[in-house]
Amino acid sequence: MLTLVDQLAAWLAPGSPPFAVATVVGASGSVPRPVGTAMAVRADGAVIGSLSGGCVEAAVHAAALDAIAVGECHRETFGYSDDDAFAVGLTCGGALEVHVQPVRPGDDADPGALALARLAAGGDAPAALVRRLDLARPTAVVLRDAPGAPAGNGPDDALRGLVDDGALPAVAAQVDAVLRAGGAATVHAAPGVDDGTCGPGDVEEPVALLVETRLAPPRFVVVGANDFAGALVRAVRLLGYHVTLVDAREVFAAPRRFPQAHEVVVDWPDRYLAAESAAGRLDARTAVAVLTHDAKFDVPTLRLALGLPLAYVGAMGSRRSHAQRLRALRAEGVAPEALARLRSPIGLDLGAVTPEEVAVSVVAELVAVRHGRDDAHPLSRTDGPLHAPPDDRRRSSSDTSGTDSKERSRWT
Repeated sequence: MLTLVDQLAAWLAPGSPPFAVATVVGASGSVPRPVGTAMAVRADGAVIGSLSGGCVEAAVHAAALDAIAVGECHRETFGYSDDDAFAVGLTCGGALEVHVQPVRPGDDADPGALALARLAAGGDAPAALVRRLDLARPTAVVLRDAPGAPAGNGPDDALRGLVDDGALPAVAAQVDAVLRAGGAATVHAAPGVDDGTCGPGDVEEPVALLVETRLAPPRFVVVGANDFAGALVRAVRLLGYHVTLVDAREVFAAPRRFPQAHEVVVDWPDRYLAAESAAGRLDARTAVAVLTHDAKFDVPTLRLALGLPLAYVGAMGSRRSHAQRLRALRAEGVAPEALARLRSPIGLDLGAVTPEEVAVSVVAELVAVRHGRDDAHPLSRTDGPLHAPPDDRRRSSSDTSGTDSKERSRWT
């Protein structure tokens, strides 16, 4: 649900038709989308999002319309059928568990509508959405506080509406772990609130919560105002980065030349990075690409960047330029282990020539680094898993940046 907040804003106006949100809450085997992926279906049949790339969409659409009609949440499971590969299921061989929750826009008694409206009003601010999955009635709680906030502002108080006091400590600890790691996950704990359906002698099922997080967008800093930078700015925005272009030459660093950059800064790149680092605006998800081809910009900027816990530091240039750059950085006292983090010549070996092709090459390398695939090869020539498990991705990104996962995924 959290992934669709921006798109659902137009569906939330009072008087709008009801809709339902189907969210992946469990996944096993080879599946196209992870836990937290969502698809919304309005009562008039309109659709936002996708769960599987097409193979279960029709069945999910029908389940969503049923949830709207009944007014209750329910779960569906989709898997592969060897008897009929074209039946409702995942032909890739995996299995998805999907939670379907109806939403009534403008209804102050609907926790889902209230939560979505609050999230939509919050823009890109870090937040988390927690829903209980083992109840028929809709639930939703928004958390806005970063982990480690003072007592009374953390998840414990907000979660009291979902679980009883006896289960709260265990649930809050698990939720906090998801908040620190980022992404989305389903957590289970001891029985909590009695929804009134349990009779004498009945044993309540374990509490199941879906926790979805939204971190502030990661940053991508492009150094150098040229055609290659323009193509890269356009490309990395597709990955959800907040993109800054910086160059000391005002005549080249004109905002009109880079309309898709979130900001264009006229300053010496190393001075700008130093100020941003001191202000705490660079973290272990930040990427820096140096495209200036000029030692007076490249060397000071890379010397600083390689000393910061960044996710990716790349520099454009020929192999000869790279060798000269390494010599200059060694002369400036940059340690060998820091130099090993420099990705230069920048990008994957795609044979790229034009600015747009080079941008694709850089973005491909960036994606490989994010998912721990430093040895990226064509999928047609490999036989391993198509997607790295989430824990492996977090660990690999942590190792690349030289920080642990807790620091990498902080909310600020």
